[in-house]
Amino acid sequence: MKVESVKPYSAEGEKKAQVEAMFDNIAPTYDTLNHRLSWNIDRYWRGKAIKALGAHKPQSILDVATGTGDFAILQALRLRPQSIKAVDISEGMMAIGRGKVQQRGLQNIITFEHEDCTALSYPSHSFDAVTSAFGIRNFQNLEQGLMEMCRVLKPGGMLCVLELTSPVSTPMKQLFGIYSHTVLPLYGRLISKDAQAYDYLNKSIAAFPQGETMIEILHRVGFRKASFRRLTFGICTMYVAWK
Repeated sequence: MKVESVKPYSAEGEKKAQVEAMFDNIAPTYDTLNHRLSWNIDRYWRGKAIKALGAHKPQSILDVATGTGDFAILQALRLRPQSIKAVDISEGMMAIGRGKVQQRGLQNIITFEHEDCTALSYPSHSFDAVTSAFGIRNFQNLEQGLMEMCRVLKPGGMLCVLELTSPVSTPMKQLFGIYSHTVLPLYGRLISKDAQAYDYLNKSIAAFPQGETMIEILHRVGFRKASFRRLTFGICTMYVAWK
């Protein structure tokens, strides 16, 4: 799959190791850049996903590729589940997340755990919902990661994924292309001091399968029903699927 060949630093070596190193490098500036580069629209996208999850009323949630935990924290505050496992391969990102969880007094709901998202350690049929915000694009093997997310869901469980995507309609397609090729990598490089990280972000968005193609993949890995909704002219797409 094309997105799996896009790596942060070098064509050689495993994508997983490079992604882990990249997120450890940019962890201290990640939240600031994430909100600024999206003009804070990322908060709106997460709110839409929370609304979709709310109808399902999940009590046990797995947040995959949690990063600094923003999505897990919002779930805890708005959905009040019994537990959220927030997992990632980057200890640097999760260290930031643990601090935010402690500040909000959510330690009894959210626990961070180091996990390879393509080989989760949890038993099958463990969670009411599995979520991910802007993370599955970084999987070394996309289908294997989605298969694992399906495996750990309970029968009838819900998957909710947010991912950055390329707009398909004019003029937003052209405007986003200009922004993602100029402003995004330049500003990201200046703030994060990682010259490759935000160039990788741009390339991985362009290579990621989206829309109907992602729905086909979700069905292929075991989800019985799946749909997608483009948000903000297609800059972000929300995928919902059921086991």
